[in-house]
Amino acid sequence: MDKITDQIHVYFLPMMAPGHMIPLVDMARQFARHGVKATIITTPLNASKFSKTIQRDRELGSDISIRTTEFPCKEVGLPEGCENLASTTSSEMTLKFVKALYLFQQPLQQFLEEDHPDCIIAGSFFPWTVDVAAKLGIPRLSFSGSGLLPLCAHYSLMEHKPQLKVESETEEFIIPGLPDTIKMSRQQISDHLKDEKETPMTEIVNDILRAEKISYGAIVNSFYELESNYVKHYREVVGRKAWHVGPVSLCNKDNEDKAQRGQESSFSEQQCLDWLNTKEPKSVIYICFGSMSIFSSAQLLEIAIALEASDQQFIWVVKQSTTNEEQDKWMPEGFEENLNGRGLIIKGWAPQVLILDHEAIGGFVTHCGWNSLLEGVAAGVPMVTWPLSAEQFFNEKLLVEILKIGVPVGAQAWSQRTDSRVPINRENIQRAVTKLMVGQEADEMRRRAAALGKSAKMAVEKGGSSDNSLVSLLEELRWGMSSSN
Repeated sequence: MDKITDQIHVYFLPMMAPGHMIPLVDMARQFARHGVKATIITTPLNASKFSKTIQRDRELGSDISIRTTEFPCKEVGLPEGCENLASTTSSEMTLKFVKALYLFQQPLQQFLEEDHPDCIIAGSFFPWTVDVAAKLGIPRLSFSGSGLLPLCAHYSLMEHKPQLKVESETEEFIIPGLPDTIKMSRQQISDHLKDEKETPMTEIVNDILRAEKISYGAIVNSFYELESNYVKHYREVVGRKAWHVGPVSLCNKDNEDKAQRGQESSFSEQQCLDWLNTKEPKSVIYICFGSMSIFSSAQLLEIAIALEASDQQFIWVVKQSTTNEEQDKWMPEGFEENLNGRGLIIKGWAPQVLILDHEAIGGFVTHCGWNSLLEGVAAGVPMVTWPLSAEQFFNEKLLVEILKIGVPVGAQAWSQRTDSRVPINRENIQRAVTKLMVGQEADEMRRRAAALGKSAKMAVEKGGSSDNSLVSLLEELRWGMSSSN
């Protein structure tokens, strides 16, 4: 490609939350490997989480850089250093955080005027970017961090409102017009969908929906073979342009990249690998509930007892907001000592992609966050599904009912708050783990998951469905550049 004359310059503005930043940074790196000049806009504290990776890509010849601007903590009444959604601890803080995202308009506009990029890819929580892009006459692509099935399901619920026609929270309804029969209950969807009542988020959600409608299109971390019916449905029924360019986690080829994805782990990657290397293929189950989920001590105790009773080998990532004194309350007497090398407990952040890609991993207990779902799919492992909030109940339907590589643990109710969740009991956890790891049904799920893992890897290779989708987007942007010059 002639760098000087037709190099495209794309701005990436990720929402400051691990589940949004990690894939959008990977996406920027992918664009840069296709000859694009990529600029990631974030705050200094967030930049420090991935600056080493970007530096390494630059040394390898990628035209990729980071521009930072301060996070307006004080202006919205957040404590100093609260620059990532993962640092918020209450719904009040979350709301302040989302409002702070609106204050990036001024600094971003300044950057845009200095750099004149050809396109901006922005997290959906920056709806105002659609107006800024229109003023500059450049396309704005939206990135929501989820797949196409959840986007289509959300669109249908907003359009047809079947959730308002049921008598109770637990009565099931069918989401109309989707390629598959998907049944949900009101208790499995987020508050803003439940009724017509205004919530603190209503205005923001409406703003996001307005921006999606007039955006140039959506860019999605997914691949055609995973949800082909929903790629078509989104384009033809929802009527919007979409490019699927995932799984973007597969741009991390070596162990160093995989280990540094996200943030520093509390456990060295070498320790993880050394432990996994002593295990038989497909014999270990990995348990992790994403970067935002904190479980109550009562729930952690149920998981611990279920794991002890299941006789399976495991790696369990435990995130807790409690102090060390409280920690012992949930851990059964002598739990860690009795494991005898059968289990590994990681407190804090874990190098998830590195672990999932190891041949010893035979299953994954997940909260069904879209990134975790895709990382599990790319690694070719079946999953125990334990949705908590966001779009995770939609994602569970994809894994369990459509792809048939998931076993539900029995979570019934959507909730962002730890204290309002009814714990899943040890019997249900043990039953799901055993069903995933042992027996003929487990073998069949593993076969399906392995085939899907192969498709995921092929999708991002040269000539694969996601690679072709990215190339066609770049051609469209380049055509737009030449016709506006």
